[in-house]
Amino acid sequence: MTDFDLTAIPTVAVPVTDQERALSFYVEVLGFQKHMDVPLGQIGGRWITVGPAQSATTIALVPASEDTPAGVDTGIRITATDAPAAHRGLVEHGVDVDELLQWDGVPPMFGFRDRDGNRLVIVEQVRR
Repeated sequence: MTDFDLTAIPTVAVPVTDQERALSFYVEVLGFQKHMDVPLGQIGGRWITVGPAQSATTIALVPASEDTPAGVDTGIRITATDAPAAHRGLVEHGVDVDELLQWDGVPPMFGFRDRDGNRLVIVEQVRR
């Protein structure tokens, strides 16, 4: 037990080799909104956050380094109202996508990679 409260996970960092190229991909291809973009010399670039308009969590596109290389499985899961449509759309944009998985009892989902090879997953939002 701790004597402090942890209250949220507002941002997850994804290492990228070219912040401008990454910003273009996340905004123009995925349709995310840019939430913040400020110079930050301490990280050797800018502090850029992007995410779906209504999401409480954002992705920080941070400069890759020897300690935090690009091309990782981020573990990030993004929901979509229609995973098959998202899959078709990303294929049309030339994005490196995996097979659309449609298993009984599990929402449709698929993995894809951004321009740096970072893997993310889109999962169809479960309607309750």
